[in-house]
Amino acid sequence: MKKAFPILGVLTALFLAYAFYQALWVAPTEQTMGNVQRIFYYHVPSAIIGFMLFFINFGASIFYLIKRNPAADMVALVTAEVGVVFLTVNLVTGPIWARPVWGIWWTWDMRLTSTLVLWLIYVSYLFLRRFSSSGETPLLAAALAVLGALCVPFVYFSIWFFRTQHPQPVMGGGGSIDPRMLHVLLINWLAFSCFAFLVCWARYRLEQLQREVDTAYAMESLRDPRRSA
Repeated sequence: MKKAFPILGVLTALFLAYAFYQALWVAPTEQTMGNVQRIFYYHVPSAIIGFMLFFINFGASIFYLIKRNPAADMVALVTAEVGVVFLTVNLVTGPIWARPVWGIWWTWDMRLTSTLVLWLIYVSYLFLRRFSSSGETPLLAAALAVLGALCVPFVYFSIWFFRTQHPQPVMGGGGSIDPRMLHVLLINWLAFSCFAFLVCWARYRLEQLQREVDTAYAMESLRDPRRSA
């Protein structure tokens, strides 16, 4: 698996470059918004991937609550970290897109506000994991992750149930999209999915090694109390 990672890394980089080319030069220009609409090919995939990672975090957290499995806890931590990064990209690209189209950077409508709340929940999750030294931290974090995951469907369906400035979804009802744009969107989504997988893989391995080092240090401290002084 270690030998496969560099190869997959190179392939993913080439795929990302191809997706970038598709988004900037191949996709047709939107008639109303112009070239600023091309941020769509980063804004939407980053949200989808963030939501996917939060659902994986949810499943891993549930499994940890039931089985107390350390591997599930590591998966939950890793997917929360990477998910927050992708949701941050979504929150940053949204106002960049909105400013020339809406004339404002931000509006406190239901979709934007609920997305920000979701982001804050998972940032709180990461703060809990980082700064709490209690032995119950993984358990508390898992419970918080369940709450966060329950907010994801609300964020997605908020524009269906509330009047918002955010446009209706172009997939799944409420809107339409040029087939060529949809093709480029799917390419970018797949490219960023591959990238997210590689980042999660590397981060999981790093977390695994860190816990092995911490365990070895703890065992050594028990054998030689002077090392923990």
